[in-house]
Amino acid sequence: MTELKRVAIVGSARIPFARGGTAYVEESNLSMLATTIAGLADKYGLKGEKVDEVIAGAVINHSRDFNIAREALLDAGLSPRTPGTTMQIACGTSLQAALVLAGKIASGQIESGIAAGADSVSDSPIVFGPKFQHRLLNANAAKTAGQKLKAFKGFSFGELAPVAPSVNEPRTGLSMGQHCELMAREWDIGREEQDALAVASHRHAAMAYGEGFHDDLLVPCAGLVRDNNVRADANMEKMATLKPAFDKKSGLGTLTAGNSTPLTDGAAGVLLASEDWAKARGLPILAYLTTGRVAGNDFAHGEGLLMAPTIAVSEMLDRAGIGFGDIDYFELHEAFAAQVLCTLKAWKDPVYCRDVLGRETVMGEIDPARINIKGSSLAYGHPFAATGARILGLTAKLLAGEAGKKALISVCTAGGMGVAALVESAA
Repeated sequence: MTELKRVAIVGSARIPFARGGTAYVEESNLSMLATTIAGLADKYGLKGEKVDEVIAGAVINHSRDFNIAREALLDAGLSPRTPGTTMQIACGTSLQAALVLAGKIASGQIESGIAAGADSVSDSPIVFGPKFQHRLLNANAAKTAGQKLKAFKGFSFGELAPVAPSVNEPRTGLSMGQHCELMAREWDIGREEQDALAVASHRHAAMAYGEGFHDDLLVPCAGLVRDNNVRADANMEKMATLKPAFDKKSGLGTLTAGNSTPLTDGAAGVLLASEDWAKARGLPILAYLTTGRVAGNDFAHGEGLLMAPTIAVSEMLDRAGIGFGDIDYFELHEAFAAQVLCTLKAWKDPVYCRDVLGRETVMGEIDPARINIKGSSLAYGHPFAATGARILGLTAKLLAGEAGKKALISVCTAGGMGVAALVESAA
């Protein structure tokens, strides 16, 4: 049996994240992804070079982007001999891409890979009803002007009504925010503690910028040089003025625009490699990606939509033979402040740990001082497919130069899934 190799995280790059409808209104998933991969190639001397595989994707897809990973790497200037695989697992896309590449590197199938993701809400596809689509297809196939006109015989303007872009869950018809409101009620998560977590995320992110933490992580794009959602002046007073965003009628709503991630455009990527590949090129090794886990739950029948990370983390730590006490940093994706708080509460609830996680004892409580110490998605924003790579890149840099440290990453996704990973320092 082949001995498993260690999977090195060489580094990462991303474009600044932008609130939807702002800096990247003229950009596409492809252009943002290509800019990010090009930035990664420039940073690590990979222009014109072959990388063994690029796995990347987007959640909000246009039909024109059917082969986006391959097209982006070619636009970025990697060698045409670099293959590209397009992947999508909602908000866990780029972290799952990293885990797939890590498995290939560890087993010796490949020596290097780039995991990446991009998403644009500013360039969401507008879909028309099937009748109008069929007319367009028939007109496109027609060979004469008369045949083209015939394709629109009996046309009514009602056929032009577009289907509005939506990320509502097909099995429930509810949005992610509506599902999270249900979770907040089930776990008795109040508005004030959600706002406090959001304020902390913004302040930590602003401090990270002030320390220069992001200086070598960001690739300028469309004139933007830093994330435009981070608010150094975030405070509880301002948060308290915001109205509920998903439950506006019952008077029970607690999720607002402030304690939820904004609709965001952006892209991020991470370079992974074997130790030999990195050392042969004189590239740094910031940290090691050691293991991961993907899980799903029965959200359509009452298990909270965004609670699957509790399962993924539990199973991953069991297989690794460690617990929360062995983890130095926790990078928990903040889809909503309530999602993070529900997760933390579940891990220390004996009934949940027994009935859902199958554990005889609780997983335990996590010191808030070890959670998202550089801020997370509430501050930076959440371009769906890019978030995993952003967090993985930030985590690797966080561990760089620190001896014997471990970090845990957790990302919730649409469809009742969760992706988790463990990262260890290289020092």
